[in-house]
Amino acid sequence: MQAKEITAKVEEMVMPVAEKRNYEIVDVEYVKEGPNKYLRIYADKEGGFSVDDCEILSRDIEKMLDSEDFIENAYILEVSSPGIDRILKKDKEYVKYKGRTVDVKLYKALDGQKEFQGELVGLEDGKIKITTDGEELSFEKKDVAICRLAVIL
Repeated sequence: MQAKEITAKVEEMVMPVAEKRNYEIVDVEYVKEGPNKYLRIYADKEGGFSVDDCEILSRDIEKMLDSEDFIENAYILEVSSPGIDRILKKDKEYVKYKGRTVDVKLYKALDGQKEFQGELVGLEDGKIKITTDGEELSFEKKDVAICRLAVIL
């Protein structure tokens, strides 16, 4: 089973469990880093996702994964919050965080610049739109390496 299939199956399995506890599954990753494979599940809830929430969800997920046992290789399970600088991946997040300041990094420079910061307008027709200095900028989603909530101190 390939990583993409594993993440899709895990996400499908954990959604109902998370929803029962009023958690939102933000993202699922299955990646190899060095000699180890990691199954990372990012979750959130209204008011913030605590360490206790991570432990509760981790135990629930571990039981399910052990009973299904469909991941062939050994892996390390990590359950965590996406953090204050969360990466926006799903289309619904561009609606949820409309009006927030985001950092956008492009794969290739646009007019000599690869990094932009501005207020998120949204995602329309496959384009991420932000405003910066009163000007609206639009980036094809496929050209964006990462779009994350900005941390403003």
